[in-house]
Amino acid sequence: MSWPMPWPLSWRYVMRVGVVGAGLGGLALAQGLRGAGIEADVFERDPGIGARFQGYRLVLDPIGFQAVRDCLPARWHPLLDEIVMAASAEQLVLDPRLNEIGRLGAARTGIVVDRQVLRHLLLTGLSVHTDAALTGYHVLADGRVQARFARRDPATADLLVGADGVASAVRGVLSPETVPTDTGVRFVIGRTPLTEEFAGLSATYGSKITDGRVSLLLGAMRFPTPPGQAAERLAPEVTLPDIGDYVRWAMILPPDDSPRDVTARDAVLSRMEGWHPELRALIGWADPDNSTLLSIRTVKPGGRWPSGPVTLLGDAIHATSPTGGNGANTALRDADLLRRCLIAADDGRRGLLGAVDDYERQMLVYGAEAVRTSLERLPAFAPEAELS
Repeated sequence: MSWPMPWPLSWRYVMRVGVVGAGLGGLALAQGLRGAGIEADVFERDPGIGARFQGYRLVLDPIGFQAVRDCLPARWHPLLDEIVMAASAEQLVLDPRLNEIGRLGAARTGIVVDRQVLRHLLLTGLSVHTDAALTGYHVLADGRVQARFARRDPATADLLVGADGVASAVRGVLSPETVPTDTGVRFVIGRTPLTEEFAGLSATYGSKITDGRVSLLLGAMRFPTPPGQAAERLAPEVTLPDIGDYVRWAMILPPDDSPRDVTARDAVLSRMEGWHPELRALIGWADPDNSTLLSIRTVKPGGRWPSGPVTLLGDAIHATSPTGGNGANTALRDADLLRRCLIAADDGRRGLLGAVDDYERQMLVYGAEAVRTSLERLPAFAPEAELS
């Protein structure tokens, strides 16, 4: 009598995770899972990875920086350290002529990184499917979930993660009662090359410049080593964009003041009559292709959705006001927490649904707190904002 051949002793089931959204949080999760031997596919609705500009500086707190570090392979840590800078800011309040008139609070410190550079590092080696707009999903009889897309075949995974931002298509199915709130506040954001001409503005970085109606915020991005050169020397398999030092600026407008039929740069300049000439020059020399008008919308986590093989991450469930400075940090914290929970499930230390439940219970608490604290800071920049 012959017996069927058993599975090889080395075989084991490999968990597969589908991540919807190629922002920092979703990519950090995918990198962290990849490093642990868990299959991760990323689905991005944009037609290409570079379809939209996503390159302004951001400040990572210790939790956010450690989270992204833990999600990346250890061999890339020297490269990560080479493309960030430590920074501190006094958080002064200045008038349009750069006279000090108050303080926003205690000085803030953190690690400054360029979003576009970090995103390219996180993209390295991942399986990313672009032009993949999610249209829905359903849970199969075996407990896995099948995601459907507008212009590609369905994809099946053990877990589907919605990391697809404020307008999350995954959240629309999983928790349709959780919807974005528009604060009514708009802001214009852009960047200007950091030349010697603007070196004298360094004391204003991290402070608020205001005339009582609009607020202008400046922040410098200085690379210890040009990102492309750093990657070539420390991690040749990584390709990073060559971006020079720059000043990121953002003007926050009151709810009743939205620019119409003008460029983002001109909208800012038109609100700076009588301001310090170096400030006006900074905006005048801005990169017009990387300046844009955005709205401040938030998502407050509500009640728990039914337990299952679908969950949410980052702005899809707790979008914060940028005045809180905690949006990217919280998304990266999500990625690292979910990574650790899923590794425990993949190792057999607990079930998948229990691991997801652990993640959601913790994430919903600190995510709600992140939204709350960001909204508390919004009136300091837009006093007329409607906060509900």
